[in-house]
Amino acid sequence: MKREGMVIMSVGILAHLLGTLPYKELAAKIAANGFPYVQLALGKAFSDIDSRLGKLSPGLAQEVGGVFTENGVRIAVLGCYASLVDLDDEVYRHNVDRFKEHLRNARHFGAPIVATEVGGVTDPERRGEHIDRLNRALEELVEEAERWGVTIGLEAAQGHMIDTAETLAETIERFPSSCVGVVMDPCNLMNPARFENQDHTVREAFRLLGPRIVSAHVKDLNRAADGTLIETAAGLGELNYPLFFELLEQHKPYGFATMEAVSESQMAEAARFVREGRLAARHVR
Repeated sequence: MKREGMVIMSVGILAHLLGTLPYKELAAKIAANGFPYVQLALGKAFSDIDSRLGKLSPGLAQEVGGVFTENGVRIAVLGCYASLVDLDDEVYRHNVDRFKEHLRNARHFGAPIVATEVGGVTDPERRGEHIDRLNRALEELVEEAERWGVTIGLEAAQGHMIDTAETLAETIERFPSSCVGVVMDPCNLMNPARFENQDHTVREAFRLLGPRIVSAHVKDLNRAADGTLIETAAGLGELNYPLFFELLEQHKPYGFATMEAVSESQMAEAARFVREGRLAARHVR
């Protein structure tokens, strides 16, 4: 895809949606599909790299980042999705330390952001302990992020302790560091009730979180006959994407927008939908 001299509203992809492959092969495949950047979850994306705790290094990160750069693909976000609220001491410590390792090496990959959902409450009667775990984890992670000049991207998700724009805003207020930002996924904010009034949900999310957005996810939702919500590729569902694109370009023009919930056969059309939707939103501003 030629970009020189052209203004193209970009869209990225979760790297592993193109397969779990050797890193050189995956970088080339992403480039061949026209994606200029990715969100990269190391353990999901690469078949030939051991990314378990203790294995990451500046050298490994620069090797991977260099190969992606050679293919014209930026690593916009490292995904390190692990519970920060687990009540098992060993699991909790492992997850926090792994996230810290990602923060230390992110810049060597070329990634300014390390993103996560925070994990769910496994025992409602111990919710206070879950909250304490999250606060302790974020105290450590914010200190590490500030030390290395990397941004933590927190994402709300149904079934997690942080599942609404309001709870995410409250968390950020407790940790007001400029190294804490938001991964905005409108579909993750929805349950069946909120989806009935989705425009209000999306507007409130941008009102509360707009200045702190560092990346966005794009997928879509359809309502099943029983009212449950089913994920699908962007443009194939019922989300009011004109509104979302309008607010995204208003708050974070040219910001990262990464596709989820899309098959390889759907990628080209979904990417076109996102690019054209973002460009139209900028023209009406």
